[in-house]
Amino acid sequence: MGKSETTFTPYVRAEDDLPQITVKAVLLGILLSAILAGANAYLGLKVGMTVSASIPAAVISMAALRLFKRSNILENNIVQTAASAGESLAAGVIFTLPALILLRYWTDFPFWDTMAIAMFGGILGVLFTIPLRRALIIQQKLKFPEGVATGEVLKAGSTGGKGIIQIAWAALAAGGYKLGQTGLKIFSGSVSGSVTAGHSIFGIGTELSVALLGVGYIVGLNIAVLVFGGGLISWLFGIPLYMAFASPAEIAEVTGGISGYEAALEIWSEKIRYMGVGAMVVGGIWALISLAKPLKDGIQSSWEAVKQARSGDGDQGLRTERDMPINLVLWGVVGLSIPIFIVFTQVIDTTHLPVSRGLYWLTMATGVLFSLVAGFLFASVAGYMAGLVGSSNNPISGVTIATILATSLILLAILGTQLDFAVDSSRAQAAAAAAIVVGAMVACAAAIAGDNMQDLKAGQLVGATPYKQQIMQIVGVVSAALVIAPILSLLFNAYGLGGVLPREGMNPDEMLSAPQATLMQSVAEGVFARNLEWNMIWIGAVIAVAIIIFDKVLEARGSSFRSPVLAVAVGIYLPLELTVPIFIGGGLAWWAGRTVARRAGKEGKDPEQARGEAERQGLLFSSGLITGEALVGIILAIPFAIQESTDALRIVPEWFIPYADWAGGLAALFFIGWLYRVAVKRQN
Repeated sequence: MGKSETTFTPYVRAEDDLPQITVKAVLLGILLSAILAGANAYLGLKVGMTVSASIPAAVISMAALRLFKRSNILENNIVQTAASAGESLAAGVIFTLPALILLRYWTDFPFWDTMAIAMFGGILGVLFTIPLRRALIIQQKLKFPEGVATGEVLKAGSTGGKGIIQIAWAALAAGGYKLGQTGLKIFSGSVSGSVTAGHSIFGIGTELSVALLGVGYIVGLNIAVLVFGGGLISWLFGIPLYMAFASPAEIAEVTGGISGYEAALEIWSEKIRYMGVGAMVVGGIWALISLAKPLKDGIQSSWEAVKQARSGDGDQGLRTERDMPINLVLWGVVGLSIPIFIVFTQVIDTTHLPVSRGLYWLTMATGVLFSLVAGFLFASVAGYMAGLVGSSNNPISGVTIATILATSLILLAILGTQLDFAVDSSRAQAAAAAAIVVGAMVACAAAIAGDNMQDLKAGQLVGATPYKQQIMQIVGVVSAALVIAPILSLLFNAYGLGGVLPREGMNPDEMLSAPQATLMQSVAEGVFARNLEWNMIWIGAVIAVAIIIFDKVLEARGSSFRSPVLAVAVGIYLPLELTVPIFIGGGLAWWAGRTVARRAGKEGKDPEQARGEAERQGLLFSSGLITGEALVGIILAIPFAIQESTDALRIVPEWFIPYADWAGGLAALFFIGWLYRVAVKRQN
């Protein structure tokens, strides 16, 4: 629980102003922001989930700053603040902008447009969280789990050397495994199979990805079970039931005559995954409803703090309570509306949206206004949710899809007077693209807001100066925005995204699924083209309502296991093979914690302290697995793009494929055992 303002004592006292924004801290923060943005972009496009990098960034920065004679904990905190902003911005971008590729509105990621959307949306997120810092960190008693954990890691800087070694070994091993999988083709990337019963197909498969194993460990057993459970809803019930009740002609139209696991995958892609859309929409709306009162109280408290700052009251004189001046925040938001308007007109021009001049400018102005209003609303929600469940479990995709759905309906009401979207698909495409761009602004702001609140909580624990952290958050946003477009372009041209391959002859098995962006594209385009699978969406909505009711029952009983609906919705929408390693990673985290707690109890030690140490060790190692696989995936994209083939580095013949399945499976089992051993290892 958070501490009140009157009882809290920071690690560094307010009167002890140590150097924070130094040259080495800025340069290291910029570098780590760019690297972690690339790693999270790859992970998010692959699986539709991202994880917070605050703790790995803190450990890496500690190791790097030790190379200098003089450094301190506040300087270290500044580095991780900028670095974690980069990975959060990547989440907002990859959840939305690839949808423009899937719409065939973009053929690649143009540098200036992509950079501007990411940068302006991210800066909005920073500005929106400044007036919320007091309300959510000081006045609200929220956990901010990752912010507290990051603060504790920073304070325990003497263990940074061991932590960086764990991350390095895991990253090297995961990178080598990824090279053997995707580059050399020695290991298979996945295994799958199916069973046919009557007219129904029961498919099962798993990705042999150590990054997904690490994701599962970090999010824990509860979330991992829910994500996997969502996959089972689609694959164990949804697909078989659809095939049992659909006519042979309908099934043949969807599958194209193929059979087995491929047929199940096609049915999931064309039909069943839309249950995830319905569940995600209901989940996003529920998040807003459940947070209405706390959000109202938080905004009210924030404006009270603004009034105090203007009148000179309060404790703004304390270094540890000094935010960026509120007048700069307000003028910054107003000032950003102009470049945001220009970006909208550049991305959605009159050639793609041929309506009257007055209606066109009204559409663009509405998009900007909605970006600012929804951006602040959802940034507040994201900041509050980060305090409750952490950044990694923050339902950014839920609030983003709610934004895109609302924007699409508003634009349909405005533009429907002149355009018949059911007849002209190109205009429906442009209108959907406009909704996606608005959603991208809001998603970037919300993603940054949740991460920033964690960083500011960590800063409160160590005694940082808030306005200096806020400056470095902007530095991290700009750094990530400058590299995100080239990274996305590289990944798209090397692997393809969400069913879109940039050229003929590419291997669809290597394609990055971009599940969240596909979801955004489906909803935005479907509103205008009126071709969504509404029956499946309504079924998903009903499932979501049932999950919400179940969660309320668990809450009333005081259960430690909860069922947040958005976690299940993500599982419904993801291919089952992506949820299996996440489930295994969550199970490992639970088993490792249980093992060390029992051992500590037998030895007369504190079980909870032992469990926390196992969690930290496994978290660092898992972060290394994610970083290693993601970075090698990005590096491999370079020769793949140059050679225009994912077989550019293949060293084994086609007949080796069955043996590659065995090799990949055995290697995956090795990593599972290694992660478990690291987590339960005794600390001297």
